[in-house]
Amino acid sequence: MDIKRDILKRVYLMYGFFLLFGIAILVQVFRIQVVQGQYWIAMAESQTLAYKNIDALRGNIFADDGSLLATSLPTYEIRMDLKAEALTDDVFKKGIDSLAIELSNLFKDKSAREYKLELERARKAGERYHLIKRRVTYLELKKLREFPIFRKGRYKGGFLYVQKNERARPFKILAARTIGYDREGQKPVGLEGAYDKVLRGTSGKRLMQKIAGGVWMPVNDENEVEPEDGADLYTSIDINIQDVAEHALMKQLIKHNSDHGCVVLMEVETGLVKAIANLSRNPDGTYSENYNYAIGESTEPGSTFKLISLVAAMEDGYLDLDDSVDTQGGQVQFYDRVMKDSHEGGYGKISVQRVFEVSSNVGTSKLIQKFYGKNPQQFIDRIYKFNIHKPLDLEISGEAAPRIKKPKDKDWYGTTLPWMSIGYESRLTPLQILTFYNAIANNGKMIKPIFVKEIRKHGRLIKKMPVQVISESICSKETVKKAQKMLEGVVENGTASNLKNATYKIAGKTGTAQIANDKYGYKYESKVSYQASFCGYFPADNPKYSCIVVVNAPSNNVYYGNLVAGPIFKEIADKVYATNLKIHPPLSIEKNLAVTPISKNGSKEDLLVVLNKLNVKAHGRVNENWVKTNAKENEIEIQNLTITSGVIPNVIGMSLKDAVYILENKGLLVKVVGKGVIKNQSIPPGQSVQKGNIIILELA
Repeated sequence: MDIKRDILKRVYLMYGFFLLFGIAILVQVFRIQVVQGQYWIAMAESQTLAYKNIDALRGNIFADDGSLLATSLPTYEIRMDLKAEALTDDVFKKGIDSLAIELSNLFKDKSAREYKLELERARKAGERYHLIKRRVTYLELKKLREFPIFRKGRYKGGFLYVQKNERARPFKILAARTIGYDREGQKPVGLEGAYDKVLRGTSGKRLMQKIAGGVWMPVNDENEVEPEDGADLYTSIDINIQDVAEHALMKQLIKHNSDHGCVVLMEVETGLVKAIANLSRNPDGTYSENYNYAIGESTEPGSTFKLISLVAAMEDGYLDLDDSVDTQGGQVQFYDRVMKDSHEGGYGKISVQRVFEVSSNVGTSKLIQKFYGKNPQQFIDRIYKFNIHKPLDLEISGEAAPRIKKPKDKDWYGTTLPWMSIGYESRLTPLQILTFYNAIANNGKMIKPIFVKEIRKHGRLIKKMPVQVISESICSKETVKKAQKMLEGVVENGTASNLKNATYKIAGKTGTAQIANDKYGYKYESKVSYQASFCGYFPADNPKYSCIVVVNAPSNNVYYGNLVAGPIFKEIADKVYATNLKIHPPLSIEKNLAVTPISKNGSKEDLLVVLNKLNVKAHGRVNENWVKTNAKENEIEIQNLTITSGVIPNVIGMSLKDAVYILENKGLLVKVVGKGVIKNQSIPPGQSVQKGNIIILELA
């Protein structure tokens, strides 16, 4: 009995255990399905569904006249879901041949047979996101929507597309480095990088499903949240001047086999950069925009720094233009180094004005050493007041920091001051030098260079960029006038006299600097290259534009600033002056208006309109549509010019337009020789008209 009871007890215990275990399972199932059901459903969906960012259409970048410098072009990636829910075998088989033919005709990259075999293999493999074509245009997309099978849409035809935005620069190389780019995995460059947040806009959202192979496929045809387009930049770049600058620079770089060079043209009063070109030589000998040298390359400027040195001495009251200095036969020794002039034998005893005009190294260094040799810190303090020791804080990243040495620096030597005075042992970028010269042109007011005028969105003004003043006055008005006179003298009588012209005045300074090899320094002359530059402004008597040209490493034995950089400056200045009437001096009406008017024979109606506009009196009674004229003092006498039917008229003295109208209406064929007013006609007046005859009109 005890054994039986013991066995039953064990059996009941086991049954109880299984009963409790079953109840626990049922409770857990209920908990998962009912209590935590929504949580686990969401977890499952999160593993296969997700909202992915859709990039907004990036804003455009415009030139000063509204020309597109950079824009986003939408392209599309075309794919096909070969296992779409409603894409039946019957639909696929009936439409595949026609679809393959249409794809082949549209893209012309594969035969219809190849497309058919490709899609059949993809369907057999069960591909849900098969790639058909990348970089498809919108017009091609519209056609694809009407193709067999595809016209049934996403679920019945498996047609899928994803929009991609690609950046394009319509003018290609022009200002390419300044426009820049913003590419994934690379440091942003130029305006694209500087204004990325403005241009980028707000991303949209699209529900995507993860399928086999980790590929994300759109769930719906449309975005769940539409992206918001970015704003547009309106730059200061003048595309015509930019084109001239680019080609002028390219021509000289090729001519002198130079390593690289840059040009910047800026409005004097506003600081708006109208053109900026940077070109460097590629291994194959061609040139392209690979680096923004105007902003990012800091070098010893050479003789263009002499303006800064002499302006400092004049502002401190040490110098005047008429003061003189002995150039000592063209060389002078400072400690263990000899300073030389490029002109053999020197210039003798000359004025400060002449020192600057001929760019005398000896004269400049002797003057600065004389007045600041015992207290070089005073010279540095004055230069610091010009603000050239500070970066310009440009909106474009990559500006190289300037360096103006101080006496406390470890690399300050006894020879530093005289060599600094002529543009060595300091480092400045071309744009930093131009900013100082622009301040002299602007009567002392230093303006920050800017590249963007406005930010707009869908044409609506968001922000207008103001003129940014660095210093209201870098020096006194008297010193500015002296500096301007020195700069004009360089072109009128000095090293840049080859830039002189009779139409307008240029003011500026040439620069020729030795650029030391990093390994050898200046020790071996054969290892040293040169930097040629010219910095100035025009028209000199009413400055509107300032410009700097820098050419590095010219290698055809010509390296002086006036011969290498100067022609680039002049070509740009000539183009700007010729096409911008606002900078021309006003014409004197009294001086240039002819006393006796000049007129042509022709239409009475047209003539009277012109005379009325010019406020010139017409004298005479006429009742014909055509008149002949006789110019008298302050008035025009008009008489009837009878045009008789069937007779050759007298068209001498007429404009070509009126003569051709009359003669062709009589059935004659007109041929023209020359330009101007008609002076002779091959068939004399009064002869009978023979339709189809040729009449030759000679113009002069």
